[in-house]
Amino acid sequence: MKILGIDPGLRLTGFGVIEKNGTRLSYVASGVIKTDNRDDLPTRIKTLFEGIAEITATHRPNHAAIEKVFVNVNPQSTLLLGQARGAAICALVQAQMPLSEYTALQIKKAVVGHGRAQKSQVQDMVKRLLMLAGTPKSDAADALGVAICHANTYDVVQSLQKAAQTQGSSTFRIRGRRLVG
Repeated sequence: MKILGIDPGLRLTGFGVIEKNGTRLSYVASGVIKTDNRDDLPTRIKTLFEGIAEITATHRPNHAAIEKVFVNVNPQSTLLLGQARGAAICALVQAQMPLSEYTALQIKKAVVGHGRAQKSQVQDMVKRLLMLAGTPKSDAADALGVAICHANTYDVVQSLQKAAQTQGSSTFRIRGRRLVG
């Protein structure tokens, strides 16, 4: 399974592609999509949309995962982040990509082991988990962390769905979330 992780941002959107083979994770690619601050908002959104579309066409992931937006102190920043996230989601939907969403807390917990980890801790653990020669830049490391979170979570959800099917039920709950198999 190949997974595309996305850390959305209007100025820099991080992306990371990993491959999962059994319990083994391997690095495929990562980087950032940069928008020009001098461009108007629609042009920047278009740049993000086209960048994600190009990444999906190039790497052909089976799944995608994106970080959920959190509410900043500045509502304008939250709104802009949401628009960048929307551009990425639209590109994934157009590519008919299965998409999962995770909070920063869930991602940090999956990668580092606790949800209050610092960016440098996420970078270090991504480097270790994917056996990278160097430390990835912050936005790329965050996106790889999103992909790692999905790789770990996907197995748990699949196991729960199988268990629910063998017990004759197609609905189950994980931490208050209703999932239908």
